[in-house]
Amino acid sequence: MAGNPRNGRPYRRLCVQQRALRLPCWICGHEIDYSLTGYAAQRSAWAFTLDHAIPLTRGGDLLDPANARSAHRRCNSARGNRTTRPQTQASRRW
Repeated sequence: MAGNPRNGRPYRRLCVQQRALRLPCWICGHEIDYSLTGYAAQRSAWAFTLDHAIPLTRGGDLLDPANARSAHRRCNSARGNRTTRPQTQASRRW
């Protein structure tokens, strides 16, 4: 029985390579706080996460560098498995 591929060395290597690019969040365009590591990174909405342009549930490749994107944890979660970026919601106040 194989383990979780996200715990494997190739996936961790891809995360390190993407993180080293220090790119802004591809979803919102704002800077990512790359100084956050360990537990702080796991808890912060503004920490780096590896996102996939084509979600894995839609056939995207987990280990393809061309599919890897830098994103905030918050933006990545909000986007979910959609192939488009979430639209900012307009205020309900008129």
